[in-house]
Amino acid sequence: METSVYTMYTHGMKAVIQKWGNSLAIRLPKAFAVQLGITEGREVDMNMAKDGLHISPAKESLEELLAKITPENLHGETMTGIPVGREIW
Repeated sequence: METSVYTMYTHGMKAVIQKWGNSLAIRLPKAFAVQLGITEGREVDMNMAKDGLHISPAKESLEELLAKITPENLHGETMTGIPVGREIW
């Protein structure tokens, strides 16, 4: 098993806020991006926390998840036993 130094980074890091157009921007260190699975163009969720800003990878929408279904990864029906309530089979 190969271990990357980027996935083992656990210490805090300081960054400088910079102007980007009319907004402010901060660069995400590669070590953090790799650990979070964030790549260029990926959406993130940002929330105000009691002690600062919380940034996490955005959860995929139902449409994005469904778009990943292909004939190769689509499984057949799964039998779970006989009906036990008012199910109609």
